[in-house]
Amino acid sequence: MFAGLTAPDAAVAADARARQNRLTKPPGSLGRLEDLSVWVASCQGVCPPRQFVRPRVVVFAGDHGVTAAGVSAFPAAVTGQMIANFDAGGAAINVLAELAGATVRVADVAVDCDEPLSPAIGAYKVRRGSGNIAVEDALTAAEAAAAVAAGARIADEEVDSGADLLIAGDMGIGNTTPATTLIAAVTGTEPVAAVGRGTGIDDEGWMRKTAAVRDALYRARNVTGDPLGLLRVCGGADLAAMAGFCAQAAVRRTPVLLDGVVVTAAALLADRLAPGARAWWQAGHRSTEPAHALALAHLELEPIVDLRMRLGEGTGAAVALPVVRAAVAALTSMATFDEAGISEESS
Repeated sequence: MFAGLTAPDAAVAADARARQNRLTKPPGSLGRLEDLSVWVASCQGVCPPRQFVRPRVVVFAGDHGVTAAGVSAFPAAVTGQMIANFDAGGAAINVLAELAGATVRVADVAVDCDEPLSPAIGAYKVRRGSGNIAVEDALTAAEAAAAVAAGARIADEEVDSGADLLIAGDMGIGNTTPATTLIAAVTGTEPVAAVGRGTGIDDEGWMRKTAAVRDALYRARNVTGDPLGLLRVCGGADLAAMAGFCAQAAVRRTPVLLDGVVVTAAALLADRLAPGARAWWQAGHRSTEPAHALALAHLELEPIVDLRMRLGEGTGAAVALPVVRAAVAALTSMATFDEAGISEESS
C-alpha cells in the first residue's frame, strides 16, 4: 500500500548543515533549531528551506467501545459535541493552530452517531464507534484496511491541495486506552508501566483502564508482529486512519509533526506499515502519558517541547510549529560570515 517511500535528501541535509556552520554565530549555538532546520531542508529537498505556507492539522475523530468499561473521566457523547466545537472554531486546536499559521480539518472516522456533522466531515466514515477491545476486536479486517486507506487518501488530498506540513490530531473519549494498548504491544511493556490518567481518571478508573489494556493485550498476543492485525484487534478506525495518514505523508515527502500519545501510537504502526516513514516526522511534544514516552523512545524521536500537555487534538504539535518555523527562518534569513563581512573564529 505504501510503496515508493524514499528517505529525505541526505545531500541537501549536508548542504544545510554546512550553511548552518557559515552563519553569523558559533556553530551549534542555536541548538535544536539547527537540527530542525536541517531536517526541513532535507524533507523539502532544497537549501535554504522554504518557510511553510500551508501547514494543515487534520483531527481524526472516533469513539471506542472500551469507554463503557469506565476508562475515561468523560462520557462518550463528548466526542460528537467536540466535533461541532472544532467546526465552529472554538476548540483549543483551532486557537493554537491559527496562532501558528495552520488551518484545521476534522474527519469523523468512527464517531458513534447516526449522521456525521456534515458530508465533508463524514466523507471517510468507516463505522459507528470501534469495538470494546477488552472483549472484542475493534474492527473487522475489511474495516481496518478501509480506515488505513481513508487516512492515506486524506493525506493525498491535503498534499494535493498544497499542504507543506501536516499535523494529525485526535478526538475520541477513551482513545488513550487503545493507544496505550498498541504502544504496550509494540514495545513489550507491561500495562502498569504504560497506563496513564488520560483525561484525569481517579485511582479506580486507572485500575479499570489497566485491566482493559491487559485484557486487550492478551487478545492481541498472536498479532503483535502484524500492524494491520494490531489495529484490527486492539486499535480502532481513528487510529488506523491516523496510521495511514502518517505513512502516506512520508510517501508524499511531506513533513509531519506528531502530537501526543494517540497520534504517536498510530505512528508506531505507520512506521511498520511503511518502514522508514519515521524519518519524515518530528515529535511536536511529550505528553504526561507514560506510554507516550515509550513510543517516542521506540521511534527514536526527541520532543520539541515538553509543557505537561495532555489534551490531544494536535495541540502539542501546534505549539511546536512556531519553533520549527523559527528554525527555518534562521537558516534561510540569517547572513553568513562572508555576507556580513565578519571574521570567523581564528584557526
